[in-house]
Amino acid sequence: MSENSEHRRVVQLPADVALHARPAGLLVRAAAALPAVVVLNANGKTAKASSILQVLALGAEGGSSVEVVTSGAGASDALDTIAGLLETLADSTV
Repeated sequence: MSENSEHRRVVQLPADVALHARPAGLLVRAAAALPAVVVLNANGKTAKASSILQVLALGAEGGSSVEVVTSGAGASDALDTIAGLLETLADSTV
């Protein structure tokens, strides 16, 4: 698959973890370390995963669906990394 292709996956946040400051911070740090562009879609809003303010503005509550979209170099690996992080946020924030 081309490095310029877009990869998408919808994940569900753990029921007890919203994207508030601590989990959003973990997500933003992980996304910023990746070479791919990572975008999140939730509640009809779009956010760059590398921007804490945009991620917080999504208002994603526990149990809600978040679409992860990656593009650029390493997009497939970035999708696995960010989707996996979102699905397991409870493990690192409780």
